[in-house]
Amino acid sequence: MRNYQGYFRKWILPRWGNYRLKDVKSVAVEEWLRSLQLSNGSKAKISNIMHAVFNHAVRWEWHDRNPISHVRQSAKRMSIPTVLTLAEVEELLIYLEEPTHTAVLVDVMTGLRVGELLALKWQDIDFERFEVLVTRSISLQHVGECKTEASRKPVPLDTRLAEALWRWRGMCAYPQPVDWVFASPHADGKQPYWPSTLNRWHLQPAVKQAGIQGRISWHTFRRTYATLLKANEEDVKTVQELLRHANSLVTMNLHAQAVTEVKRNAQSRLVGMLLDGNEHNESTTAIGAKRTYDKIVQQRKLLN
Repeated sequence: MRNYQGYFRKWILPRWGNYRLKDVKSVAVEEWLRSLQLSNGSKAKISNIMHAVFNHAVRWEWHDRNPISHVRQSAKRMSIPTVLTLAEVEELLIYLEEPTHTAVLVDVMTGLRVGELLALKWQDIDFERFEVLVTRSISLQHVGECKTEASRKPVPLDTRLAEALWRWRGMCAYPQPVDWVFASPHADGKQPYWPSTLNRWHLQPAVKQAGIQGRISWHTFRRTYATLLKANEEDVKTVQELLRHANSLVTMNLHAQAVTEVKRNAQSRLVGMLLDGNEHNESTTAIGAKRTYDKIVQQRKLLN
């Protein structure tokens, strides 16, 4: 909802806020959308929001038609989105400092949306069950609930990712359960880092140093995760559930709430390809889980 409000306030109101309903014409809106320096997807969202607004106007008989119905605006991508190889991910991680190093590692190996990643608190990381509980998200610098039921499903946490998060917890200035995992020191830990801040001052300089071509954003890591899972020949259902895509069949499946061994092993195979090379095998998950759990139990006293 906040995302739609942001589009409405930033783009629609400044241009059309002073117009009377009957003065908003289809061709004028179409030309205006064409002039915006935005992606086709963003333009389509703006068009859809305006269409919904005019539908309400028609319903309340403030207007007799919806001029946006005749606006032609494609949502088709203007360019092929960038997807990283494992080698490029490894190279990028070399040039990243904390907390962005851990944030990118977890993001590219879990497929979390950046708003979900940065809205995590330490209490959301279950180091005993090796799960991430996704309950909130950041959008336009506001923290709120996740948009869909599918988005709120738990995410498996490979033992090596758990170790990386535990190391960061031992380093960071805000390690308490109620603290943000990626708390911003500029806000005295009361707020998490905003995606744009990490992107501008941490991620993009590292991308340049690593010599990676293409437009790299936080969503690149989610696309990369999906692509690597498919390339690893994981079944479609497992990939869909790991990405937590909203789907009527998945949403109504009561058993899909748990982190299954199939999903956990699919993620672990991918993490092993990045962090362990060819040394990872089926026993790594169980052995690594036991070792990581013992280590966490021993070190937890430091935080109490």
